[in-house]
Amino acid sequence: MDPITATEITFSVIFVIVIFVISLLTPSNIRKLCLIVSISLTALLLIFFAVRPYWIDYQVSKKTEQLNEYLEVKFPQQEWEISQQEGRQYNPYHLIVEFKNEKGWLYTYSVVDEENIFQNAWSTTEGNSPDEGRHFENQCEE
Repeated sequence: MDPITATEITFSVIFVIVIFVISLLTPSNIRKLCLIVSISLTALLLIFFAVRPYWIDYQVSKKTEQLNEYLEVKFPQQEWEISQQEGRQYNPYHLIVEFKNEKGWLYTYSVVDEENIFQNAWSTTEGNSPDEGRHFENQCEE
């Protein structure tokens, strides 16, 4: 399990335990309501952690399609391979592109929506500056 996910789950479990303890310590006339709220929060957290990976995968597939369309317009008649960074990321919508005619150069694109796609990072071969890349996009020039 990824450390980020483990931390999120740990804090969620602590939160649920605190809510249950508080609900058990409430006066008996509102204890039932507090327990219902605690159980509801627990169920919502379980649903959240169960659904989130599928939601992110769906969003990444949509953003990959949007990036493909953007690259087809920006670099016609080029071939590329789109991938994600390994492991869990704070922003899974940063996609890595390696062009077939420029091996060793990796360009990271941030895909907000189909109108807001920009290159925000790159990795070059040794000794090369980013602006020597054939597919380098200087955001300041646009």
